[in-house]
Amino acid sequence: MIVAGEASGDLHGANLVRAMGDLDSTLEFYGVGGPKMKAAGVRQLANAADMAVVGLTEVFSKLSMILGVMRHLKKSLLEERPALVILIDYPDFNMPLAKAAAKKGIKVFYYISPQVWAWRRGRIGKIKKYVAKMAVILPFEAEMYDQAGVDAVFVGHPLLDVVKTGYTRLEALNKFHLKDGTITVGILPGSRLNEVTNLLPEMLKTAVILKNTLPAVQFVLPLADTLDQGYITEMLQPYRDELDIRIIHNEIYDVLAVCDAAIVASGTATLETALIGTPMIIVYKMSPFSFLMGRLFVNVSHIGLANIIAGRTIVPEFIQEDVNPEGMAKELLAILTDEERKRQIRKDLSGIRAKLGSPGAARRAALSALEIM
Repeated sequence: MIVAGEASGDLHGANLVRAMGDLDSTLEFYGVGGPKMKAAGVRQLANAADMAVVGLTEVFSKLSMILGVMRHLKKSLLEERPALVILIDYPDFNMPLAKAAAKKGIKVFYYISPQVWAWRRGRIGKIKKYVAKMAVILPFEAEMYDQAGVDAVFVGHPLLDVVKTGYTRLEALNKFHLKDGTITVGILPGSRLNEVTNLLPEMLKTAVILKNTLPAVQFVLPLADTLDQGYITEMLQPYRDELDIRIIHNEIYDVLAVCDAAIVASGTATLETALIGTPMIIVYKMSPFSFLMGRLFVNVSHIGLANIIAGRTIVPEFIQEDVNPEGMAKELLAILTDEERKRQIRKDLSGIRAKLGSPGAARRAALSALEIM
């Protein structure tokens, strides 16, 4: 059984499934994922896109469906008796599943750790109890788990294998029908519907301010697999006369590579943008109640993975009430019009790659998973 609840988990899960299949062709997989895991051969009991939510209040609208999937998976532990349960991030769903599997004597392999270093550190005790092995992707996580007595191995970050461009800059500009010699700004509103609903309107208002200040600017929006283009197009409709935004499918890295800067929702996309080396601002906003709860329990000085891994502020962050078009546009303009600042940001971002290990994370994780089966 393999379970991933978000777009990034779907990508890493698919690569892990392929790596394990290369090592043992007799393996069969089922569980929860997205289109990439399905293409890798995972028999899906539910779609990850239907389960992706952010914040406490946002969970309630999908609670019945999520609980139904949990019941189905728990039932399958008895009916299918998987040789191993592989869990990818998504801790609020996956940790109860880990408990259920462990109680039935089924080993649990956790790939991509819950962010216990950021909040709810007490979960380490449950991880030690129910998880046979952790494969972690951030260098400081292995030491943290080792000190807690958890069997964990640092396998490197899986994005090092996938964040690659396929075209030259000129080829990409032509393919995406973008103008050369024109400032290009990427808009990345997230991969979950409630993220997009919260953030895209503010990003579009920011884009209007940029357009009014820099008339030659052009915009591009790489569309996450989990999002419906019709919904995005509908949100863009009120801005059709002011903004010409190109929506691009499935080629996020080449899109980011041609951008002079990007507006990025906090999450995996910030690290992808960092690995490409594109200057950005990071934004995030959730319901007031969810944010209040987060303030009580989260213990990090940054929200963007790029800044967290760097251990300092490399790129600006706009959180909750700070998510306003005027402030965001001002910061973007400061980056876009200052070549020295852009150069420094790119240099700082390049240092992140060195901290993430070496390529081959999926194969190393696959070997670790097979060892405990």
